[in-house]
Amino acid sequence: MSLSKIISRLERELQVKTLTLGELTEIAEEEGLLLSSVVVAEAMVKEGKSYEEILSDVMGEFVHNMKALEIGLTKGRSFILGTVGSDLAKYGDDNVLINDSLINKALIYTLATEVGNHEIGLQPCAGTGDSCPYTGLIRALKEEGFSQEEIALAAALILKVGSIFRAGKQTTGCNMEGFGAGSAATAAALTDLRGGTPKQVAKAIVLAISPTIAVPCTPRVMAAGLCATHISGAILIGNQAANLILKTSLPVDIDVDVMIAMAARIHVEAAPVITAINLEYLEPYFQKKNQIEPFVDEDIRNSEKEKANRIKKRAREEIRNLISSSSPLTQVFGDVVVGGSSIAVGSPTNMARICHAMLSGEIKKIEIDLTVDLFSRRAINIPAILMGAIYGARTDDSEMYHKIFELPEIKNIEVKINKVDIPQVQRIRIEATETSAMVDAKNRGGGRVAIVDAQPSLKEALIAAERLGIEVVD
Repeated sequence: MSLSKIISRLERELQVKTLTLGELTEIAEEEGLLLSSVVVAEAMVKEGKSYEEILSDVMGEFVHNMKALEIGLTKGRSFILGTVGSDLAKYGDDNVLINDSLINKALIYTLATEVGNHEIGLQPCAGTGDSCPYTGLIRALKEEGFSQEEIALAAALILKVGSIFRAGKQTTGCNMEGFGAGSAATAAALTDLRGGTPKQVAKAIVLAISPTIAVPCTPRVMAAGLCATHISGAILIGNQAANLILKTSLPVDIDVDVMIAMAARIHVEAAPVITAINLEYLEPYFQKKNQIEPFVDEDIRNSEKEKANRIKKRAREEIRNLISSSSPLTQVFGDVVVGGSSIAVGSPTNMARICHAMLSGEIKKIEIDLTVDLFSRRAINIPAILMGAIYGARTDDSEMYHKIFELPEIKNIEVKINKVDIPQVQRIRIEATETSAMVDAKNRGGGRVAIVDAQPSLKEALIAAERLGIEVVD
């Protein structure tokens, strides 16, 4: 492969600035090259090595972790995952986890690598967690007929993505490690290997990161079994993201740098809160070693047992309360909600319907207050809020939803939308020629509404909600 042109360009670019993943994607797209090839070319410039040397050194990065994988696949035992690697290896060539040979092997080898981690350790990337799907996928590719060059290019792209997550990993959080980094790198490698354009690779990374945002890590990896779905889930999410981008016209327009930067920021700011709650509930389930426990004071051990019982009892009551307020089994689903979100569209629309039910006369003005997250989704909720406010239309009226701005009534109504920096707030004021109305509410999922205040009166709003069949909650 001749990379002289791209190397010359990268030499010029890198003298000016460090290139982001998004910028490398743009360069690769402009040059008509695979993103993996441009990643290797960048490494050639930065490290002063040949193409062959970079590919060889990239594969050399996996030597120790491949040994750990083999141990996990054969004789290894993890105090967290048991013998899951060798358990799955017994099925041989059967697609025991998923009916896709490559992905099935990648899943098994990923889990085996984590077992090996608890035997001989791993060379970490962002952490030891993301080293598992990286190693598992590379081993699977070796067995599925890909050329050495293809595998090395995939490995280079994996490590490029992983290196960014490694830099961003500042505290506990699987979102920047096994699940998040693993999903992103898997998506990148599979999209690139399957012939995806650089833009498609970037889109697949964005898709793969999305479900991993703010997912916690360390407290859960001390509880038996839970880590298995994190690290193997990275393979599944990455593969799904790659297939969605390559096989559909799914629109994804978020820049890859924006997505990774957001993930890194949330990782730092969410970890203290999430970890505290995680520890509170799961610490009693942390695995212990019999050789160590005798060194711990007996009072502490007894206290931990008592805490475990308290947590379980409290959790039972918390779930009991949730079930007590849940709907009957045959009436679980709420009313149909157009616009794509029951919380962002359904709840504020039902608020508007309640307000509409209390007014009389010709509507002159509608003023809507929305909390930050609802305001940011105004493209989907404002059409529904207006159809509820002006016509009392139900949340399932898709025809009205799509033509609301074409109807004559709205042209004579002054509409104002305000952003409110208070969580959960959704508020509507409708001025009419005879009786005006107002509903001050809190946003709730499933199209439900929590009414705080209303005019002409709270009582009238509650009566209207009941008449309309709208579920009011606290």
